[in-house]
Amino acid sequence: MTTKLASPEMKSLHFNPRKPATTPGDKVVGAVSHTALTIWSLIVILPLLWTFMSSFKTSSEIFASPFALPSQWRFDNYVKAWTEAGIGSYFLNSVIVVGSALVIVMVLGAMCAYVLARFKFFGSRAVYYLMLAGLTFPIFLAMVPLFFVMKKIGLLNTLPGLTLVYVGFALPFTVFFLFSFFKSLPYEIGEAASLDGAGEWRTFFQVMLPMAKPGLASVAIFNFLGLWNQFLIPVAINAAGPRVLSQGLAAFAGQMGYAVDFGALFAAVTVTVVPVLIVYVIFQRQLQGSVSQGTSR
Repeated sequence: MTTKLASPEMKSLHFNPRKPATTPGDKVVGAVSHTALTIWSLIVILPLLWTFMSSFKTSSEIFASPFALPSQWRFDNYVKAWTEAGIGSYFLNSVIVVGSALVIVMVLGAMCAYVLARFKFFGSRAVYYLMLAGLTFPIFLAMVPLFFVMKKIGLLNTLPGLTLVYVGFALPFTVFFLFSFFKSLPYEIGEAASLDGAGEWRTFFQVMLPMAKPGLASVAIFNFLGLWNQFLIPVAINAAGPRVLSQGLAAFAGQMGYAVDFGALFAAVTVTVVPVLIVYVIFQRQLQGSVSQGTSR
């Protein structure tokens, strides 16, 4: 029997399959999407750059040439905002409150979502739906009863009380977000851990929790942004207590009246924004690494 050799054209067709042709519609969609993303990036980035640049100017320079570079880079604006305006102490209070609330809500939220997603017991669906109801309830409607509750238990105008309220505020979203991640994890892995002698606590912390790292990173970003920029809750619950950064920034802008030092004000805004950008970049890298590890298995 003779074997017919494939022609060079057939070999090139077999080993180098032709890519699908790009249609004019694909080009239009690509051009429109890239244009929209470019415009959106400029809308977000340019105000941040302008704020950062203005933080090194005096008020007269900002009004005279708002878009020009500063004639002299004045770092004393940051010193004034950090010391005289008290932004340093407000920043420390925000780090303590948001950091503590974030750790507590991530641990409690992950544990609650894991139990609701992996175990069936009486009332589990009711607990889950109550968590969802917490997402639909407007936070400003709870300010008055929350004020009296915190006053009754002696935590009004205190940083621990504000931390506790932050935890309760972020817990429903954390449970809702992580529920689907734990629900999608294969049950065989938990059974294999049980066969190896691991208890429920060890299975959760050493097996299931690391597998949910993409979800944990994502919800940590959203929770940090929401808690760091929170203004209504501190004003209602912590009006006479140690101020956090959002309260201090509003007080700094209001106490100057008509003689606003815009250079120091923009420096204070920059101090407020920079930690958010740093935390987002750090968690974004962890998120990408977790996703790549999950897809390589």
